[in-house]
Amino acid sequence: MRKRLYSFIILISGISVANADNIKLEDIIGGNYSQKSYPQLLSSIDGQSYIAPNEENSCIIRFSYKTGSPIDTLFNTAKAKGCEFKTFSGFEMSPDENRILVYTDKEMIYRRSFLAKYYTFDVRRNLVKPLSEGKQQAASFSPDGRLVAFTKNNNIYLKRLDYDTESAITTDGEKNKIINGIPDWVYEEEFSMNKAFSWSPDNNTIAFIRFDESDVKEYPIQMYNGLAPELKENELYPGTFSYKYPVSGEVNSKVAVYTYDITTKRTKKMDVDVTSEDYIPRVVFTTDPEKLAVMSFNRHQSEFKLHFVNPKSGVSKIIITDKNNAYINTENMDMIEFYPDFFTFISEKDGYRHLYQYSLNGNLLKRVSSGNWDITDYYGYNQKNKSFYIQAAKNSPLSREVYKIDSKGIMTPLFAEKGTNSATFSSDFNYMQHYFSGINSPMVVNVTDSKGKVLRTLENNKGLKDKLKNINLSEKEFFVFENSSGDKLNGFIIKPVDFKNGKKYPVVMVQYGGPGSQQVLDRWRLDWTRYLSANGYVVACVDGRGTGARGAEFERTTYMNVGLKESADQIDGAKYLSTLSFVDPSNIAIWGWSFGGYNTLMSMTGSDVFKAGIAVAPVTDWKFYDSVYTERYMRTPKENSEGYQKTSALKRAKNLKGNLLIISGSADDNVHPQNTLEFTEELVQNNIDFDMLYYTNRNHFINGGNTSKHLYKQMVRFLDRNLKN
Repeated sequence: MRKRLYSFIILISGISVANADNIKLEDIIGGNYSQKSYPQLLSSIDGQSYIAPNEENSCIIRFSYKTGSPIDTLFNTAKAKGCEFKTFSGFEMSPDENRILVYTDKEMIYRRSFLAKYYTFDVRRNLVKPLSEGKQQAASFSPDGRLVAFTKNNNIYLKRLDYDTESAITTDGEKNKIINGIPDWVYEEEFSMNKAFSWSPDNNTIAFIRFDESDVKEYPIQMYNGLAPELKENELYPGTFSYKYPVSGEVNSKVAVYTYDITTKRTKKMDVDVTSEDYIPRVVFTTDPEKLAVMSFNRHQSEFKLHFVNPKSGVSKIIITDKNNAYINTENMDMIEFYPDFFTFISEKDGYRHLYQYSLNGNLLKRVSSGNWDITDYYGYNQKNKSFYIQAAKNSPLSREVYKIDSKGIMTPLFAEKGTNSATFSSDFNYMQHYFSGINSPMVVNVTDSKGKVLRTLENNKGLKDKLKNINLSEKEFFVFENSSGDKLNGFIIKPVDFKNGKKYPVVMVQYGGPGSQQVLDRWRLDWTRYLSANGYVVACVDGRGTGARGAEFERTTYMNVGLKESADQIDGAKYLSTLSFVDPSNIAIWGWSFGGYNTLMSMTGSDVFKAGIAVAPVTDWKFYDSVYTERYMRTPKENSEGYQKTSALKRAKNLKGNLLIISGSADDNVHPQNTLEFTEELVQNNIDFDMLYYTNRNHFINGGNTSKHLYKQMVRFLDRNLKN
């Protein structure tokens, strides 16, 4: 069936200027056309001021929300007594704002976790002191600001600032065996964690998760000498970085919740109603020190439970259970907030993600939002006007709006801009930091009052807009088409800068396609696709089935067979594009990274519509990928053998059509190079030609030194060679 164009909306993303220059790839990759954002403002207790670093990261200053004027300087590296550094990497205020944790020499571990040299700064005494020897991780103030908990070498430590003493809360921490207070690799990656402990509101208890990864299989990654940085210890013989990585169906860490009593110095295991296979990704104290919230998922992640635990007795009670026939979105748990008389809860139980209000006993008080649209973020509750604040894709899956929902359920949009809006709020909700971007508008960051009236602009990207006046950019157009199953799918298209009617152009389809993701959004983005459009390519993108902000049914339609419908939709997208008068149907390529790389391989092994494709850091068989992510969407290989077989790019490698460039970093701890090596071995044994790039010591982002520039240059050369000759 011929695909029908259901709607076609043209939005200008740039203005072609006479005698303007074409954009250069090295300028894009080098960040010369990157939009500027603005750090999230940290609201003060009073709600009338915020705290932020200066541009040099040498001072921490309190500013007025209303005027933007500095009120006072809380910390200055040049003037603080005992300060041994000139700049810092980041900071955390104590809840009473009398002390500051400042850290320097930040050293990333995985995607979110890092080590750093932490220092405590006493605002009243203007005095800096090292928190401990060496580097620490996940340091956090107690509510009264007099204590700091932190981790080091997989153990939790307590620093009493009044007495300048340090003591160990745990002592059994050991690399690749026992972890206290911080997550293992898979929890960090798939549950978005970098800390696994919580302070009680009365400062008397620390609750923490203990991970026993002794039985998890170790994954070794070879490290070479390399460059940028150079690892000279590996000059003659490769070194090995080994860590615990559970693949689908294999053993996970055994997790348990403990509490440490600051006064008695006793540690107690909590009696949480979970099995040995369950996940515990969050422990958070409520406003009541006798109610510790423990959040758990079953291994399928189809059932979420909120437990309240008494930290003294260890007795727990299940307050809420949320179930889904497929899976629960794990980001829902980060929209649970606890207040003195109730808590907020996000669920998709009616088919869309909405906000609910529950009593502390687990009784439903109110359904706060409803409709055929998804909440995409929860900002908080204003006790004074009894209103909730959310971000939602209410008008369209392509946009994001910020709303206030009052006590009668009336929703009021806070900003008029059509595109992607987000916000952060002052502690009293009287001021907002508003972020906005659209297809034709780079990021603008304003400070507004509670009604959205702009008080001043923090960032307007004028410098970027001035640069864009001197280069040629094509219009970006949204479209909707119908796939072969009758689903309407969203996409965008960028025509070549030198577009001429009657001429046919090669196409590069860019995509990601993973569950809940979105690439087709009304937001500003200038990446290497702009270089392609400036050099004779049509660029297109399709968000297929399984992508986000279109309700639970649309997202979960790929469950147990991840990769089949997603790739079918890319194929249908290519076939639709082939019907357009300016597209050369014999010269269509597809590109993707990570899940997008996997989707590229699935598309090229499922159809002959693509002349070429580029797969960067691809999964090639779900049996190779981590347990938490894979089983959420596929269950285990034992439970879903047929699904794993059908969705394996390895099993389909012999059917590859078109010219392939496959790329991996040799030190990718996320999608291991094993995926690429096993896939290319299948191609070799089936006598199928391919091109391959392998980047030394590079992780999943394949960057560092000159790496990014080299990578994108090679991809453009590959496309030129295959689509223009």
